[in-house]
Amino acid sequence: MSKRRKRKALPVEPVSCDIEKLSHDGRGIAHRDGKIQFVDGALPGETVMAKYVGSRKTFDELRALDVLKASDERIDPPCEFADLCGGCSLQHMTPDAQIAFKENTLREHFAHFGGIEPEQWVTPMRSPELGYRRKARLGVRFVPKRDAVLVGFREKRNSFLTDIDRCVVMDPRIGDRITALRDLLYGMEAYNTIAQVEVACGDDIAAMVFRNMESLSGGDMEKLIQFGQAHDLHIYLQPKGPDTVHRIWPESRGSDDERLSYHLDEFDVTLKFHPMDFTQVNADINQAMVSQALAWLDPQQNERVLDLFCGLGNFTLPLSRRAGAVVGVEGDEAMVVRGRENAELNGLDNVRFHGANLQGDFTAESWAAEGFDKILIDPPRSGAQEVCEYVTAFGARRIVYVSCNPATLARDAGVLVAKGYRLVKAGVMDMFPHTTHVESMALFERQ
Repeated sequence: MSKRRKRKALPVEPVSCDIEKLSHDGRGIAHRDGKIQFVDGALPGETVMAKYVGSRKTFDELRALDVLKASDERIDPPCEFADLCGGCSLQHMTPDAQIAFKENTLREHFAHFGGIEPEQWVTPMRSPELGYRRKARLGVRFVPKRDAVLVGFREKRNSFLTDIDRCVVMDPRIGDRITALRDLLYGMEAYNTIAQVEVACGDDIAAMVFRNMESLSGGDMEKLIQFGQAHDLHIYLQPKGPDTVHRIWPESRGSDDERLSYHLDEFDVTLKFHPMDFTQVNADINQAMVSQALAWLDPQQNERVLDLFCGLGNFTLPLSRRAGAVVGVEGDEAMVVRGRENAELNGLDNVRFHGANLQGDFTAESWAAEGFDKILIDPPRSGAQEVCEYVTAFGARRIVYVSCNPATLARDAGVLVAKGYRLVKAGVMDMFPHTTHVESMALFERQ
């Protein structure tokens, strides 16, 4: 029987690191003895004392302990838990430097995938850096040694939960209630069987979804209801899979009643959503993003527009205010239903929603028969490579691509350029301030 090789012990003494640049995940990069060093909490141009936290054959992982020479881009984090909490990774960096880092990340990915460069870089889209986050999944854990319940995000690069009592980047309706939530959970009989709390905020209502791994007692149910009443929150339970989520406060009148909502002011569109539905986390950026996407696409009353990966209609319904006809296509049937509900809610009859597999050739689908003048694509992180292979068959004059992953956007841009489209302009949107997440938008026009 082979013996497992013992992992070499990490050096105990802190070392001095001269930071050269940032990795795409926001860690400082240095070199020592021919190995790359990834240093959490360090910025380019800095010299820091750092502690080893991991080691691999070709690189080491460290965490900055003390800054010997600080960058002009360093600031004091607005959150007291920033050094440990994994929810944010760039709070020690000025907001201007953060957005420049994200724009450079997109530039580097375009260059890496085929040497592509947009004809125009647009000004980055910004929003308030605090109190913006409307969606999150909070971990919950009872720690016997401390006789305490922790609620929050995981620590940086490990599975432990950060001990926080508030979160300044979350919507204050949630972020200011972390301590109250911890006290609630600690006082419940099910203090050690609640696995997580999903949170979602609409314009007027905020909701918490408690993942209860065991049935709750009547007393615990009453405590959750009282918590919702006291803090003006809708309370949901999830005893098993996502399809078991149900509201207990206020009392539900049926699944169609279990909705939050947000309004897109420029287009006078209201969108309702279930707390477990995908929605954009940053309401200010979403408003500006939809407006910019439609300005770039410039739909006309005599045009047909296709919205791929349309979700619950975030772009589809505003498009239907401007275009002659709009088709929204989504792989998740629940979102197709939600899109239809929202079209009816807003009295829009020139929009149709369809479910389809967007991982293959969809050009023979009934909704595709008449072709499209313009197309909007808003895929998940995996991108839309298959879509880009087939979508050019429609002959659309313009394509707007909204991306949450610069690597897959750059890859897919290469496909569109190879098929006869120009990358006219591109820019980043700071959907997640204080994180390395890069949201971006690109406009393509047919040659």
